[in-house]
Parts: sequence; structure tokens; C-alpha cells
Amino acid sequence: MLAALWQPFVEFAFMRRALLGGAVLALSAAPLGVFLILRRMSLIGDAIAHGILPGAALGFWLFGLSLPALTLGGLLAGLSMAGLAAWITRRTGLHEDASMAAIYPISLASGVLLLGLASQQLDLLHLLFGSVLAVDQPTLNGMLTVSLGSLLGLALIYRWLLLDSLDPLFLGSVSRFGPLAYGLFLTLVVLNLVIGFQAIGALMVVGLMMLPAAAARFWSRHLPSLLLIAALTGVLSVWLGLLLSYYANLPSGPCIILLAGACYGFSVIAGPVKGLLRTPTAALYS
Repeated sequence: MLAALWQPFVEFAFMRRALLGGAVLALSAAPLGVFLILRRMSLIGDAIAHGILPGAALGFWLFGLSLPALTLGGLLAGLSMAGLAAWITRRTGLHEDASMAAIYPISLASGVLLLGLASQQLDLLHLLFGSVLAVDQPTLNGMLTVSLGSLLGLALIYRWLLLDSLDPLFLGSVSRFGPLAYGLFLTLVVLNLVIGFQAIGALMVVGLMMLPAAAARFWSRHLPSLLLIAALTGVLSVWLGLLLSYYANLPSGPCIILLAGACYGFSVIAGPVKGLLRTPTAALYS
């Protein structure tokens, strides 16, 4: 019985590639989700994930199914969308989340339309919802590179990003690196979303970033612990999700996110930090 937990990864190279790629993506994406929640920007990650589709579609049209083209196109589209939302916010006073909410449906519709027009050459279902078969060796190399670079980048800006998240006015009074750290942070978010959409799916990858981070909030109040718990929860979700995908013959992306959602649901119920079983009923209404 226990052999079923690792047998597919022993027998099939594509399952090993999917597990390794998904695990390193979870290790880099989930900590970014913790900071998104800390900065109350949870929905911005979802908006950017939808916003990368037009760039990826154009990259496919121009260069075919090329990982560098898809990555560069998605990166430019995601950063452009975030920059446009920030520009609208500065010029009009509209909140950034409202700007994102207005822009991302346009990006999503444009991307799906472009991909639909190219659907005879591209498996639209696998691109939107993920497929373990998409994780070939070049894709795995790209995921490893981006994940390692993302972890190093987050470590470099960790202190500034933490101060900017908790007290941006104080950071502005002692350092000028706040806006730079925020810009680098958004770049890391976009990179992780772009590199993960081939395996997890363009519409699913944000779940690997946000659900483990949300689950971690019910297990600790300390940021280093939150980052570690979120990363490990993401890795566990990838492992079990791939097993579910393999044995049930289902798309890998939704299976991974479903398992991450199960981890989140369990954390809501049993988590020691304001979990439902640990919180007196009267406190919920106080």
C-alpha cells in the first residue's frame, strides 16, 4: 500500500521531472504568497496570473512552443499589467486592487481568445490547467533556475520587504530601497507564475502560491516559520496531487490545487492559531 506513494516516481521519468519541478516551484512560490498575504495583496497574485496569458499566447504565435518565448512573453505581459495598474492608481487615486480587478479580465479574455485561435496547434486544456507531460527537461531546467534565483532574490530583499510590508513610512525615513524591493518582489511573483504555468496551468499556478501561504497562517505567528510551513505544504500538495493525477487519470494542475485546498481546509479547522477547533465560539463574534 505504501509503495503506491512513490512507485509512479520510480517507474516514470516524466513523473520524477514533474515532482522535482513542482517541488522547487512550491519552495519558491509559497513564501512569496506569505508576503502577498502580509501586504494584503492576495488577489493581486491571481490577477497577475491571468494577466500573463496574452504574452504567453503571443510568444507561442511568434516562436512556437518555446519555453524562453513563453516565459519572456508572460513576464512582459505580467509586469506590464502590474505597471499599468500602478500608473492608473497614481494618476486617478483608484486603489491598486481595483485597478488590477479592472485590467485582468481584459488580459484573461485576450489570452484565452488568442490561445483558442491557436488551439489546433496547442493543447489549450493542458496550458490552462496543467499537465505533467509538459515538464520536459528544458522546462525543468527553467523551473530550477527560476526557483533558485527567486529564493536568492527573496533572501536579498527580505529585510527591506518585511519593513515595507509592516511600516513603509519608517522604511522610507531610513532607506530608499523600499520601492526597489517592492518592484523586485513583484518581478519574482511574475517569474514564478510564468515558469509554473506550463506544469500547473495558467489558471491554477496562483493556487500553489496562495493556498499554502494561507494555510500556514493557522500554524504560526512568526514569519520565518510561516515561510517554512508554506513551502513544505506546497511540496506536500505537489507530491499528493501528482499521485492523484496519475491514479485517477486527471489533469495535474487541478489535482495539485485540490490537495493544497485540502491542506488549507484542514488548517482552518485544526490550526492552533485561530483554527475553528482552537477558537471558542464566543470569540468568533467578539
